[in-house]
Amino acid sequence: MKKKLPSMYHQFKELADVDITKGPMEVGPTCHYMMGGIRVEAETAASTVPGLFAAGEAAAGLHGSNRLGGNSLSDLLVFGRRAGKSAAEFANRSSATNLDFSQLAGAEREMLAPFERNDGEFPYAIHHDLQETMGNLVGIFRNEDDLKKALSQLDVLRPRLARVRIDGSRLFNPGWHLTRDLKNMLLISEAVTRSALARKESRGAHSRIDFPNYDPLWEKKNNIIVNEGGTMTLHERPVPEIPLN
Repeated sequence: MKKKLPSMYHQFKELADVDITKGPMEVGPTCHYMMGGIRVEAETAASTVPGLFAAGEAAAGLHGSNRLGGNSLSDLLVFGRRAGKSAAEFANRSSATNLDFSQLAGAEREMLAPFERNDGEFPYAIHHDLQETMGNLVGIFRNEDDLKKALSQLDVLRPRLARVRIDGSRLFNPGWHLTRDLKNMLLISEAVTRSALARKESRGAHSRIDFPNYDPLWEKKNNIIVNEGGTMTLHERPVPEIPLN
């Protein structure tokens, strides 16, 4: 362990006073890379939101269902440069934006609301249940029944988050940070689950035990998840033909 994973040994020993060479360790799957991301224009890395550019793991990259370390680093070098160059060009030709202070006030109220609640539950319980749902039902090997059950459980978690409460100060409050993260985690979890349910095949790291083979139809289309009026809607879009010159 010390020879193969010295940094991990040091991390556990220094931060948690746990010697990982002295006893058995629980090993479980976790999210390594997102095989998906913000839909961007290939040449400029521009999203559909004016002024928002994305590259690397945040974007839907060219590697599809294979997002290993070497691929992701080369992706960052190439498309990160494109995104940065395009973002700079956009900034140079754009005037200053007038802020909508009513939106800012609404965002502030949303952020501070958990401090003002006397009842409700803390975010860690919701986070735990979200991990259990995604780990057990939308994990490495998937099937239709589990994915539909996961969507039902996500529907239960969302109103719980709306009633979450937080104790303590606004200074370095991990519970407050998690509350904000959970909103995004629920969105991404639903997007992943709906995409996995629609893709009735197995490809790369997406494994449907009820559809174990490739389907050539899915080589020609992508799943796009759009938040339309608060509802996550799935659209199937054709994969653009690769230009020959």
